[in-house]
Amino acid sequence: MRSEAGAAADQAAGARPSVGATTAPPAPEPTPSEPAPAEPAPAEPVPAVTPAAAPAPAAAAPAPKPANGEIVVSGERHLDKIDPLMAVNKASYQAMQKVDDIMIAPIAHAYRDGLPRPIRMGLHNFLFNLTEPVNAMNHLLQLHPGKALQTAARFGINSTIGIGGLIDVAKKKPFNIHYRPNGFADTLGYWGVGPGPYMFLPLVGPTTLRDIIGTLLDKAFLPGVVGYPLKNRYYVTASGILTTLDYRVVIDQDLARVRQTSSPYSSYRQIYLKTRFEEIEALHGRGPLADGETGMAPFAKPLHPVPDQAPAAPASAPSAASAPAAVAPPTPVAPPPVVFVAYPVVQSHPVVQPLPADYKPHSGH
Repeated sequence: MRSEAGAAADQAAGARPSVGATTAPPAPEPTPSEPAPAEPAPAEPVPAVTPAAAPAPAAAAPAPKPANGEIVVSGERHLDKIDPLMAVNKASYQAMQKVDDIMIAPIAHAYRDGLPRPIRMGLHNFLFNLTEPVNAMNHLLQLHPGKALQTAARFGINSTIGIGGLIDVAKKKPFNIHYRPNGFADTLGYWGVGPGPYMFLPLVGPTTLRDIIGTLLDKAFLPGVVGYPLKNRYYVTASGILTTLDYRVVIDQDLARVRQTSSPYSSYRQIYLKTRFEEIEALHGRGPLADGETGMAPFAKPLHPVPDQAPAAPASAPSAASAPAAVAPPTPVAPPPVVFVAYPVVQSHPVVQPLPADYKPHSGH
């Protein structure tokens, strides 16, 4: 039986290759759409790629989906929607840069270097304090009465204890009420109005259709409520000049970094749109500016920035911390203690007894 089973197994094993060979599908022959096998090159050179064999152009990769609503400007189609007047805006940007280099920047630097810092900061605080009524009104329009009350309290504290707003007392202890910029453009954005086309206007700078409308409403609100003192042409001219110089001093370093990029116009546009988006998001309690901001748009920064994480070590030179730790050999486990248990041992022994006297063996066995 053993030999017969082995022979049968050997016969079956020897039959498998033949079965596989007979059942294997034939090799696929080249289809008309595939190029024929390469042949020896002819004497004369031929085009490397023929129209029939030329690969179809790869479809353009779709634009990356913005993370958390972040504005990403990429592709001609997106630029046509976001910056339809790019040629005009670029010309305006270049003209403004020349004006800034020749006149505005030198005057702003003289204002910064020639005027003592306490005086400059007093004028800065005074101008900012005058925007608080607009901030409070728009907090109300956004249905944030708590923030509106805080802004009104800040305006009252700085206007009285802060000597007409020259000293920002409200941001210090025990009040700890920081400045929260707001405006009618923010309210429009809060309720879902889109930014509209991007523009770079002379004497205004980067803006959008929504923001320029909101800015005009901001400037008209307080003079319309207060009346003549804020409508006086001397006040309007002086406050406009001081606001421009103060703004130019605050953004001086940020503006210099933008100009060092490969495309200053595109960088400025991207920074502006991204910052304005984050400011609208902050009104909903989202984004990095939700807890407040410092600086001035479009270079506003979070009031409480998150510390940067340490950069990861390069893959070519892993650090000692990232290297796999040596695995220690397993510690031998001591055997359990021997427990002696007494069991009764029964062994069988042959029993020898004497045969009876009348015993006779049977002869038949």
